[in-house]
Amino acid sequence: MLLERMLQSQGFGSRKHCQQLIKNGAFSIQDEIITNPKHKLDLTQPNFEVYGKPYTYREHLYIALNKPQGYECSHQATHHFSVFDLFDDVSMNRGIQCVGRLDQDTTGLLLLTDDGQFLQALTHPKKHVAKVYQMEVADVVTDEQVRQLTQGVELRNEEGIFAATEVMRLDEKGLQMTIHQGVYHQVKRMIAAVGNKVEKLHRAQIGQLTLNDLPEGEWIHLNAEQIEQAKFRSKL
Repeated sequence: MLLERMLQSQGFGSRKHCQQLIKNGAFSIQDEIITNPKHKLDLTQPNFEVYGKPYTYREHLYIALNKPQGYECSHQATHHFSVFDLFDDVSMNRGIQCVGRLDQDTTGLLLLTDDGQFLQALTHPKKHVAKVYQMEVADVVTDEQVRQLTQGVELRNEEGIFAATEVMRLDEKGLQMTIHQGVYHQVKRMIAAVGNKVEKLHRAQIGQLTLNDLPEGEWIHLNAEQIEQAKFRSKL
């Protein structure tokens, strides 16, 4: 791949801008500065630097963010910050999109990508990718509420019965459960359907992928193993 095209594909701007970066001596690989935009790059060596800052060539971006409270999953947030404010310009130039959405008051694991097939694989209802949520509710969780969530509840304006799996109490008002669909406000609506109310909501896991020790507001690039963990399909 031509060097100028590689930089453009990685989010460094227009082709003309990338040509100028290279001519200015901004690009280096293995400590060698290359100033020819038409240089044919060997992508078996994915690591490079621009103005001394390290980067890795990635055909697509797969990102895990520990979303803080008060951030909207929108490019044009209206009443709060946008999750896209947490990313650098190079990543934003790649056209990353949220894989599903979390409400502004919901925290936890949010995936972003510029790979349309990956996004489809995780968001299509038939894929049954499990999502684990932990929450604090307004009233003490009862045995009957756990039973109803496990057996399934009806949600207004939705077709079918929506059931959770692995429903467990964390404490009197703490609850963890796994859902396999992803309709609008599903967790909050399911809790409301059994006579309780979500006060705090946190997504802890998608597929088999967890946040581990990723600090709130921080993000990482997923490696190949983590990408497959996120796509893990539950057997229903």
